[in-house]
Amino acid sequence: MRKIGTGIVAVAATTVLLAGCAGGSTPSESGNADGGSGGSLVVWTDANRAPAIEAAAQAFEDETGTKIELVQKNFEDIRNDFINQVPTGEGPDITVGAHDFLGSFVSAGVVDTIDLGDKADQIEKVAVDAFTYDGQLYGFPYALETIALVQNTDLVGEEAPSSFDDMIARAQAAGAERPFVINTAGQKGDAYTMYGFQTSFGAPVFVQDASGSYTAEVGMGGAGGEAFATWLGAHGEAGSGEISTTIDYDTNNELFAAGTAAYTVQGPWAIDTLTANGVNVKVNPIPSAGGEVAAPFVGVQGFYISSESSNKLLAQEFLTTYLATDDAQRALYEADPRLPAWKTLAAEVSSDPVVAGFLASAANGVPQPSIPEMGSVWDLWNAAQVQIIKGGDPVSTWNTMVTDVQAAIG
Repeated sequence: MRKIGTGIVAVAATTVLLAGCAGGSTPSESGNADGGSGGSLVVWTDANRAPAIEAAAQAFEDETGTKIELVQKNFEDIRNDFINQVPTGEGPDITVGAHDFLGSFVSAGVVDTIDLGDKADQIEKVAVDAFTYDGQLYGFPYALETIALVQNTDLVGEEAPSSFDDMIARAQAAGAERPFVINTAGQKGDAYTMYGFQTSFGAPVFVQDASGSYTAEVGMGGAGGEAFATWLGAHGEAGSGEISTTIDYDTNNELFAAGTAAYTVQGPWAIDTLTANGVNVKVNPIPSAGGEVAAPFVGVQGFYISSESSNKLLAQEFLTTYLATDDAQRALYEADPRLPAWKTLAAEVSSDPVVAGFLASAANGVPQPSIPEMGSVWDLWNAAQVQIIKGGDPVSTWNTMVTDVQAAIG
């Protein structure tokens, strides 16, 4: 164990099963459930975000007397470890996590609801929707990730195209060797990256209800889905050729970085690669291909409270009072620069035009579904798109996929 500050301990992932031993108690035994002082909380975090959480934890301890023990975990281990350890009493009171953990957390009964109160108004709606399941909010969201249109300003300037067709016309007028490239993961398909164009035809993968929660109703069928499939075929290898199964992630980025392609769709994680050869870029929302707003998937990071914690009120107070501040959110951003869901911080960091462009795209977006049914969709969905891009009959291929998805989810 390594002492970070008075009463705040970071525990290596290899000793996580002893999380409660530092203070002589497990999360279910320590503290008091009425929110009084003198309790303790165990918080799981990855190494990147630990210093930022530590600062808020120190303030919480100083002001309330509640000790917070930080347990550093490999992020990829958190979902399974939380599901396995919470029922045994060995899990934390709070864990950091991605919103797409939510479906499995709710199914396993290991996560509790949270009331953000007026702090909800400080958070982008798409982030709150992402942590909402069956109309209930299950976490404190703080950061976003999404994809957007990235354009070579040396070829096509900074102005955002008004539509997909306008984008292609602008690139052709500029003499670009390739107007547009998009990753299809080669022969595997990449429905995630293509989703903004699909939603612009009014064909969501699943239907959302009034609360923002996803239902199990498949939304890809009908006229909207068929129109998207027809468009995809028209721009595929048997059509105009802008979309090709020869373009995997690396090839996509190399063609753009070489100045060969005028436009691509990518995430902030790829900007350094896209600009490695000196290409100047502007980031804009994805243009509509089908007439409706192009709504890409948005991933959200946040914090969950264990359903087995006896300190739920303390945990909620820490999240909604000590992490839900401008200073704490800025510290999280500086420690691990993800697009902020906290509105005042988002406005602040939007002085960077690249960040501003991705935030504008996220504002158009929708949460990637966290419902368990989503696990039955990806392989069928990706395969259908590849078949259509390669020249298969768009409508019949798409409708077969929709039928197969409906059967797979029961």
